[in-house]
Formats: sequence, C-alpha cells, structure tokens
Amino acid sequence: MRHALSILACTLLLAACGSHPGSSNQAGSTAAPVSPATSAAPAPSTPPASAATASATPASAAAPAAASSASAAADTSTASSGNDNTSGGLTPAELAQARSIYQQGVGKWTEGTQYFRITPPQATADSTSKIEVLEVFSWGCPACNAYHKIIDNMRKALPSFTQMDFLPAAFIPTENWPVYQRAFFTAKAMGVARKSYDAIFDATWKSGELATYNLGGQGLKPHSDWPRIEDFARFYAKHYGVDAKQFVAVANSFSVNMKMKRADELIKAYGVTGTPTFIINGMYRFTPSSAGGVAQANELTQWLAAKAALNK
Repeated sequence: MRHALSILACTLLLAACGSHPGSSNQAGSTAAPVSPATSAAPAPSTPPASAATASATPASAAAPAAASSASAAADTSTASSGNDNTSGGLTPAELAQARSIYQQGVGKWTEGTQYFRITPPQATADSTSKIEVLEVFSWGCPACNAYHKIIDNMRKALPSFTQMDFLPAAFIPTENWPVYQRAFFTAKAMGVARKSYDAIFDATWKSGELATYNLGGQGLKPHSDWPRIEDFARFYAKHYGVDAKQFVAVANSFSVNMKMKRADELIKAYGVTGTPTFIINGMYRFTPSSAGGVAQANELTQWLAAKAALNK
C-alpha cells in the first residue's frame, strides 16, 4: 500500500499527546491516553495535576480561542460561535450521499467504544453550512506531526458535504504548546496559516528552527531556548515575507487573545483530553486509536459526518 510505512509509523504514535489535568478516564469523556515516545522526538508528557489548565498561557499570552482551518482551510475564516449542528445548508444530492454513507456503516461502529457522543452538542469551531470535520492538534505534539501528512489524504477523501478545519490546543504549557497555538492564530489572521501549516511541523520536528524538544537528544531544551513568538515572527518574515514586528503585534492583540480563549473553551467543552482528536460537527468525538487505526479513522470520519448530516 502506498502509505503503508507512514501508516505503520503513525499508528505507533496515535495514543494521544498529553491530557487535560484532572480529566476523567470514563469512556464518555475520554479522547485518548498517554502518548508514546517517537523516533523523531520524545512524545509530549502528560501534565501533572497541578499544571496550568487549558486557559493558562505564558506571561506574554492571554488565554485562547476560536477555530482554525490549516493546510486545507481558508485563512480568511473568522472566529465564530459555530453552527447549530443542523444539516439545513446541505443540498438534496449531499443529503442523498450522506444517507448512502450512513447506511453502509450501520452496525459497524459502537458509540462509547470507537466514538463518543458530545452531550450536549457544542458549536462548531468555524461557521459553515457544511458538516465540520475538526482536528484538535498542536504543532508541538509528536503524534500530530506523524499524522498530519495522512490528514491531507483524509481531507481529499471526505464527501462533498463536509469541511475540514483545525483547532490548536494549548493544554500542555510545560511543553510550550501555548506559543504554537498563538502562532497558529497569528498566521491565520495574517493570511499565511494555510501555506505554512506543514512548514511549522517541519521547523518543529525536522530542522529544529522552532523546536522545543532536543531533536538530537532526549527531553526538552532548557526553557530559555524554547521558541518564543518572536522566533515565529522571524521564521514567517524569512520564509513568507511577513513583517516581523507586525506579526508580534498581531500575536499580542486582543483579537488573537480572544481566539485562543475561545479555542480552549471549545476544546474543554468537546471533552478532548489528548491530541490528535477529531470532532464531528460538535456532536461526536474520537481518536485514531479509539477508531482502531488510521484506515478505520478515515472510514469512521465519513460515517460520523453522514450521521451528523442526518441528525442521527
């Protein structure tokens, strides 16, 4: 199979990176367990119970929010309260497609095992007439790094009645996740998130330009060597022609602070405890590991999207 080696490597990483402190391990609220180590870099650690919660950020950051669309989503979309989880914007042809996909998967997937219902349903991350397929991720998460190449294939295979978006998490401040979240929303506000999505993963896990981990050794770099928002500004100035001073100003703006805050609120409301986690239209949650692997995750994504479209 074309992506067999990538899928095998990915499957070994797909236990989630980190978790919210104090989160429950009951099936109805669990997204994924502790992440394993990776050959590329150590897996992010689980924060202790006393660690900062999702809304806590470094001194230069205020809390998080809103949604995202990354490699496949438009940079121009804005933070919103999302849709009302209805399928009113779908065409008759799209609803027919959803019915067909749903019928093919009836009886194959078990709620509470492969996927979990979000109760009550929550808003989507972006306002869209489509069914939202959302990945909660972090550029600082090794499992997300291993999986993100395959995400694009998943996106391309999605039915026409869906829209794929991305929501950055910040719930592991002990591994610098808040700065990656802030950089994502800043890049999105400046119209360069889509084109730079893969590049930031590479700068974090390959070249080391924006790495928090010692890529050639073990564990984290000294805190003083962690990438700051100014380092992201220089990266975007060098590779994408963005004004570095403007990038920093936008990064510390009220708008980005509110987007980060909204993101943290949504992630908590969705019941996400690790990354990567998928949220379908604010109604269903699952991880690649709960789905049973990469291939199953792809199929489950389509079935849950169809289920959401039909308000099942």
